[in-house]
Amino acid sequence: MQKRRTKIVATLGPASSSPEVIEKLILAGMDVARLNFSHGSAQDHRERTELVRALAAKHKRRVAIMGDLQGPKIRIAKFRNQHVDLVEGNTFTLSNLHPNDEGDDTIVGIDYPSLVRDCRPDDELLLDDGRIVLRVDRVDEHAVYTTITQGGVLSNNKGINRRGGGISAPTLTEKDKADIKTIAELELDYVAVSFPRYGHDITTARELLEAAGSQAWIIAKIERAEAVADDAALDDLIAASDGVMVARGDLGVEVGDARLAGIQKRIILHARTLNKLVITATQMMESMVSSRLPTRAEVSDVANAVLDYTDAVMLSAESAAGQYPVEAVAAMARICLGAEQEPGTTKSKHRIGETFNRCDETIALSAMYAANHFHGIKAIVSLTESGHTPLIMSRIRSGVPIYCYTSHPATERRVAMFRGVYALPFDTNVVAWEAIGDTAVRVLVEQGHLKTGEWVIITKGDTPHDGGTNSMRIVCA
Repeated sequence: MQKRRTKIVATLGPASSSPEVIEKLILAGMDVARLNFSHGSAQDHRERTELVRALAAKHKRRVAIMGDLQGPKIRIAKFRNQHVDLVEGNTFTLSNLHPNDEGDDTIVGIDYPSLVRDCRPDDELLLDDGRIVLRVDRVDEHAVYTTITQGGVLSNNKGINRRGGGISAPTLTEKDKADIKTIAELELDYVAVSFPRYGHDITTARELLEAAGSQAWIIAKIERAEAVADDAALDDLIAASDGVMVARGDLGVEVGDARLAGIQKRIILHARTLNKLVITATQMMESMVSSRLPTRAEVSDVANAVLDYTDAVMLSAESAAGQYPVEAVAAMARICLGAEQEPGTTKSKHRIGETFNRCDETIALSAMYAANHFHGIKAIVSLTESGHTPLIMSRIRSGVPIYCYTSHPATERRVAMFRGVYALPFDTNVVAWEAIGDTAVRVLVEQGHLKTGEWVIITKGDTPHDGGTNSMRIVCA
């Protein structure tokens, strides 16, 4: 049976918080559960974490959990009648002084006082994910005065973006800092940082995580125009993180829909080249919020991300609040498997002519070269402490499954995000280190992942320590 290599991140929410639904999500193919810290209490996240881990253990699945920080929310306030109809050509004011619940079709309050400093005449402001467009006419110390260039219905608390970026709100809010402590307490595997602009934003988040006692890996959400302004800016953010998310909602608003697909491909390519994870997210199967089946366009969207070799594809409202969360995960799994049957998904042209910087990187990439060119290889076994070696392996296109053997439960969960990597329960502490490779191969055979007589690659170090992988063997099971 073909193993799905692309992993699935599913957001938990009101539609997917019961034990019954979470269990079905795991069985349908959820590899990573996303907890959205924009919604819910710390207790809500604690209960969902406990359920995911208990149910994953019941089914002998490794399911990682990612906490997604809210980040700075730049929003309008409320309208007197809950919503207004903005007409193209009319004027509309965003004011720091206007009462928060007294907006109308001429003026509304804002919850971000610094907007008046961030705007200049002729700037474009995009509200409600770009559905409403305002041109800035003038700014004073208390308000931004605009003309409506694209109208429509606008309701309470909708977000504000500036075309081309430039909103100066700090990446980490006080709420985020408190949520980082909760994430550490729950021992989550990943933390997604919202709206980072520069590498030092991620460095600050890492310092806060480590101070709270967390070893979670950090995913930088690429959603600001500044982050993709040029390759240097993008690589700075990728290098500082452990992985990135192509967060296409706010990113699409800031850079414009026409550029989004090309930028997505660039982010995926750069992340893989720099040995980092990459998640493709936002509205991948949006119609399944209310439909049992995805549209053909959504099928193509997911498949194209798979063909670009993303590590994971993500469901948001589809699994958190939609009518068909389990069906959405199952459909996404089916599409990923179908796309992975294309021959190009297993043929690598990666890093030809490049040099390596680390011993474990050299072994990992040598193993992948061997696996892709010696057609008798049916599996790769990576004995690892942190998961770094299988991470590097999974940057290379291949159809050969990579099995992660580790004595650390946190590493087992972490690699659930890595494309084409599967953790197997294996306690490296109960086997003599010199015999551990042969024992690992025997486990693969016993569990039906390998047949006697098939070839397998084993990578390991002389001793079990992080970064110590220094040898590769090819053996016959």
